[in-house]
Amino acid sequence: MEYGVIISIGIYLVGMLVIGYFAYNRTSDLSDYMLGGRNLGPAVTALSAGASDMSGWLLMGLPGAMYATGLSSGWIVVGLTLGAYLNWLYVAPRLRTYTEVANNSITIPDYFENRFKDESRVLRIVSALVIFVFFTFYTSSGMVSGGELFKSSFDMDYLWGVWITAGVVILYTLFGGFLAVSWTDFVQGTIMFIALILVPIVTVMEVGGIGAAFSEIRSIDPTLLDAFKGTSVIGIFSLLAWGLGYFGQPHIIVRFMAINSIKEMKQARRIGMGWMIFSLVGAMFTGLIGIAYFSQAGTKLDNPETVFIVLSKVLFHPLITGFLLAAILAAIMSTISSQLLVTAMP
Repeated sequence: MEYGVIISIGIYLVGMLVIGYFAYNRTSDLSDYMLGGRNLGPAVTALSAGASDMSGWLLMGLPGAMYATGLSSGWIVVGLTLGAYLNWLYVAPRLRTYTEVANNSITIPDYFENRFKDESRVLRIVSALVIFVFFTFYTSSGMVSGGELFKSSFDMDYLWGVWITAGVVILYTLFGGFLAVSWTDFVQGTIMFIALILVPIVTVMEVGGIGAAFSEIRSIDPTLLDAFKGTSVIGIFSLLAWGLGYFGQPHIIVRFMAINSIKEMKQARRIGMGWMIFSLVGAMFTGLIGIAYFSQAGTKLDNPETVFIVLSKVLFHPLITGFLLAAILAAIMSTISSQLLVTAMP
């Protein structure tokens, strides 16, 4: 493994810990720890919500699906975009208002209890248990992904990869709380965004332009550029329905509770949706243009989900490759940290 890659990853990991340290110094009470004192700006709110949402799927799963099946996998992007927009439009402003009115609730279970005046505490207990049980599995899968990334990219022992991923995330989340999670999410979201713009652009240039790329894809299989081939009405609706999940994901909607003012919600929505659309389109093009690139190179990937990783390794200087691999780690860690914090306080 090139030293440049290791240096870039090392800088990223140290940077996350430094942000956690500064967040620790800014945290003085429980409200700060769990909700940042409701003092997040629109940009941090937007990118924190986006980064904590997407996980490693954005840089591995989606490009891999596009590489394997073509545009027919793009329907999930439409569903996610619609779901996220409706979440910002309808859930975000109401949740920000009602959580403050409902005895200044700082967690979702806390809000349910206060909003519906549940003296039995059943709503708090049930919602906390649901979050704890399901996020335990979700968080564990993220740590597994981190281990696999270190194993495949650095030829490192899988367990060491898991420990590094878990150790860094747990440290900055434990000591810095919500501010650490949100600030690191902002940085991680920025890294992910840059990576998903840079990789497809460089790959397009490498294959000779958009026209040449699409011609190459058509020569392989014209149906790869047909969004309706290989699917059905039920299949399309199933992919679109993924967007419904946004309304009930605690680690995302808790960001709405933390924004400084409801007046800034519109600006946050615009930033968040812009980030999401460009990132999703970049991920789609990474997989799609990857088909043309590897066809011209006379090779075929055994694992489609490695298309972003392989392109990062073959097209860029090791220092930049490390930055791009850090984007995958950023996507994984941003989701883990958000889920850990939400799970910690019922």
